[in-house]
Amino acid sequence: MVEISLLGTGGMLPLPERFLSSVCVRINGKLILIDCGEGTQISLKKLGWGIKKLDIILITHFHADHISGLAGIILSLINSERADPIYIIGPNGLENIFNNLCVIVPELPFKIFFIEQDFSNKNILEINNIFISTLKLDHSCDCFAYSICLKRIGKFNLEKAKKIKLPCKFWSELQHGKQIEFNNKIFSPKDVLDDERTGIKITYCTDTRPIDQIVNFSEESDLFICEGTYGENNKIEKAVKNKHMTFSEAANLAKQSNCKELWLTHFSPSMPEPEKFLINAKKIFNNSKLGTDGLTKKICFN
Repeated sequence: MVEISLLGTGGMLPLPERFLSSVCVRINGKLILIDCGEGTQISLKKLGWGIKKLDIILITHFHADHISGLAGIILSLINSERADPIYIIGPNGLENIFNNLCVIVPELPFKIFFIEQDFSNKNILEINNIFISTLKLDHSCDCFAYSICLKRIGKFNLEKAKKIKLPCKFWSELQHGKQIEFNNKIFSPKDVLDDERTGIKITYCTDTRPIDQIVNFSEESDLFICEGTYGENNKIEKAVKNKHMTFSEAANLAKQSNCKELWLTHFSPSMPEPEKFLINAKKIFNNSKLGTDGLTKKICFN
């Protein structure tokens, strides 16, 4: 099971009831944070998932509305008495940006592993059996979309296990992904498992114009979280100029990529009532929802 919560849905400037961009994903008790705009600490506290289990922070780009809360998050981790290392992933220059933002942070009691991504569009990271993919977007600075995939192994096949004549005491280890050596032979999980089953995929895409690559990148996502900076269709010229999207453009991407559900986020501060324009997305992709701070969803394996 995977749980997702929008911590902040604002773009550019926070509003009294709308913090800046951030999403939290919980997988097997571990947390992944995508972006950390102003207000992220407060939203994370309200969510109640804790912060000590935060293992990975993904940064889309270095604009203030997506990263200004980073120092506060690190301070919260220190105060939680965390000792385990964390990963922070983002575009090139990430560590330098971190050092400048977090100059107010005291000496860290845990290790930070910085992973600076280039823009080959082929990057797939595996951390604790979680697969994280990146895609270069079309924004005014280097910017990534992220896809988080949780794969699911095939079912245990008793007939296959019996056929290889491996003692049953080893079956559990194979089921948990280990290789076994027995009688000078190597046995792997595929020897006792059926084909891999459908997993869970979440895609987060913000601060970009719609580009063709997003369709393939977000294909078959269980949840597609996409920016909708402008709700009105007549704001297209402004969207093009500022390299953002309208609700309709986000909905078109969701439809083309055959996603199961779309959450719109990253709303312009000039749009205090985005619900007025949700119909523009639903006309194109009916399962479109308006992101709100605190919106939470559970996704289970089929």
